[in-house]
Amino acid sequence: MSLYELAIRSARGSGFVHYEAIAYERASASYRARKFDELADFYLRNARDRYMRWGAVGKVQQLDEIYAHLRDREVTPAPTSTITAPVEHLDLAPVIKVSQAISSEIVLEKLIDTLMRTAIAQAGAVRGLLIVPRDVEPRIEAEATTRGETTVVHLRDDNVTAAAVPESVLRYVLRTQESVILDDATTENPFSADPYIRQHNSRSILCLPLINQAKLIGVLYLENNLTPRVFAPTRIALLKVLASQAAISLENSRLYGDLREQEARIRRLVDANIIGIFIWELEGRVVEANDAFLRMVGYDREDLAAGRVHRRNLTPPEWCDRDERTMTEVKMMGTVQPFEKEYFRKDGNRVPVMIGLASFKKGGKQGVAFVLDLTERKRAEAEARESERRLADLRMEFAHTARVSLLGELTASIAHEINQPLAAVFTNSKAGLRWLDRAEPNVTEARESLKRIVDDTRRAADIIARIRTMATGKTSQLEATSLNDVIEQSITFIGHELQSKRTSVSFDLAPSLPKITGDRVQLQQVVVNLVINAIQAMEESTTARRAVFIRTFLSESETVCCTVEDSGTGFDVRYMSRLFDSFFTTKDSGMGIGLAMSRSIIEAHGGVLQADNESSLGGARVRFALPLNLTPPRANKETVSSNQT
Repeated sequence: MSLYELAIRSARGSGFVHYEAIAYERASASYRARKFDELADFYLRNARDRYMRWGAVGKVQQLDEIYAHLRDREVTPAPTSTITAPVEHLDLAPVIKVSQAISSEIVLEKLIDTLMRTAIAQAGAVRGLLIVPRDVEPRIEAEATTRGETTVVHLRDDNVTAAAVPESVLRYVLRTQESVILDDATTENPFSADPYIRQHNSRSILCLPLINQAKLIGVLYLENNLTPRVFAPTRIALLKVLASQAAISLENSRLYGDLREQEARIRRLVDANIIGIFIWELEGRVVEANDAFLRMVGYDREDLAAGRVHRRNLTPPEWCDRDERTMTEVKMMGTVQPFEKEYFRKDGNRVPVMIGLASFKKGGKQGVAFVLDLTERKRAEAEARESERRLADLRMEFAHTARVSLLGELTASIAHEINQPLAAVFTNSKAGLRWLDRAEPNVTEARESLKRIVDDTRRAADIIARIRTMATGKTSQLEATSLNDVIEQSITFIGHELQSKRTSVSFDLAPSLPKITGDRVQLQQVVVNLVINAIQAMEESTTARRAVFIRTFLSESETVCCTVEDSGTGFDVRYMSRLFDSFFTTKDSGMGIGLAMSRSIIEAHGGVLQADNESSLGGARVRFALPLNLTPPRANKETVSSNQT
């Protein structure tokens, strides 16, 4: 076997027509040099046929001029080829018909239907697929089949599978963007091993790329399982025209579809009437507007058609300069950032709006405006301002009420605290006068009364000083104090109360009780308040015996404790949770200050004040506990001041 024959076999195996043409021409030249003219003509005819399929028209004409007898015979086509007859050999009538049929459709679904029907009819195929490359994998968009004289087209959106198409052929076309023609797929060819070809016994197969401006738009796959060599050169040339026009039409159809979808989205936005939208002209006329804008300004479609919806009719005089600057800006820049303004309604009222504008093209005379009605927002802002004003008024009234209330509380507190030493001054003054008014004045008793008056006056002054200190936020006068001494002094202050109410007091004061750190005057106030409350409670009861028992002791928790018990009826269990609330009292003449103030003072000293009905005398019991040598936190001073006042 010669080198050229080997080359021919190799070229035939590869399926590339231009290799075969060159190999046959060289083989022909070799045999002609050895005077084997018949063999040389045979290989030359094969070479001419391959050049024709390749599209090398100039080479074919050259061979025809040199070997004129080659045109008298046709060479049987090879089973595999990728090029068809030249377009100039086609009849123009069917070409024009095919081109018009494809180019006349712009709707994608109709275009695909026309394309598949035309391709099946012109190629003589019994089945066809339109395959479109996607982002990841190609998809089958349509399938056409013949049933007798009828062609049925189904639009699909399926994956490409080995059961639907010879995948090796499709991948080759997608990769190279070259056509593949199998005149008889049952014979040996580069794609013989494809599962689809073996299982379906395919005969004629054509896979044609649809290319527009070097971009692969799709692939047209056609087959005829009944007859080989269905796709003749003239048919293939016509299909090439069909493929070229189909690629253009498919791309245009998709662009048209995108444009329609975009237009539909814009139309949905306009018709949704979420905001006002209108088309404007530079001189001021509103060309088109949606219902939302027309309702906003009070005009109707008739006004719009008549040209009455115009910038000069809509714009208040004070906004004219702003509008002129806006139109100049949109003409130069193409857009204007949203800004607030007002429009005249048709009825003469005004509507506040926010408007943004954009021209359709820079320097153009038309554009679109988006308008938002601010009426509700402005109303809400006005209501908010009115609410703020009312709130400010309420705050002022509340502050005034609070000051008045605070003044009343302060007055009540001072009256409550000063009332006791003043009452003692009054009682001791009367006693002193009685000692002096005797036939023989008892100067000694009178002097004792005057001393008690001095003590009561000093105590009143101390109380006023302490109240002033707490009111101004100054530090309390803390010192090491004996609780037993505080109790004894306190009982001295209210001796007259005990006598006048015929109340006895007994003590159980723990000896050697450790001193505590505290304000002596404030602690005296607590003891006095607790004893006075006990006296008043027993005064209202029917109990004949009126007794107060005061006890001090050191608890296991290293706190100094004091209990004040009485023989009355005890606390009403219904009000136990409110005993220490300011201004809460169950007594007709009570002020509700004593217990609240006492708890504040004890807590300010780091202690605890509690009340129950566990008195050993059968009545109420109040118990407070104070830590040893513990300076109370500063935060508690404010609590004392607040409750005290």
